[in-house]
Amino acid sequence: MLRILKFATVAPIAILLLLFAFANRQFVTVYFDPFPSGDIPAFAFNAPLFVVLILTAMLGVIAGGVATWLAQGRHRRAERRNRAEADRWRAEADAARTRLPAVPPH
Repeated sequence: MLRILKFATVAPIAILLLLFAFANRQFVTVYFDPFPSGDIPAFAFNAPLFVVLILTAMLGVIAGGVATWLAQGRHRRAERRNRAEADRWRAEADAARTRLPAVPPH
C-alpha cells in the first residue's frame, strides 16, 4: 500500500519535471561576476535553462534546511538538558525505592 502511495506521489512530479525540462531546453549563460573588468566575465557558463532552475531550487531547499536546523539548535539543547534532568530524577526515584523497606500489601 505504501509503495503504491509513494509511486502515485513521485510519478506525477517526475512527469512534470520531464515536461518542464523538454519545454526549457534552450541554453542560457549564467554569470558569477557582478563587476566584469571587460567584455569577458571572470566566471560564466552555459547550461540549459531547466538545469539552472532545478539546481537553484535544490540549493534553496538545502539552504532552507540548514537555516531551520540552525534555528532549532536551542530547542535541541533544551531537550538534551531536560532529558538529562529526567534521567537524574528517575535514578534518584529508583534509589529511593530500593532504600525503602518492603511494605506488605493490605
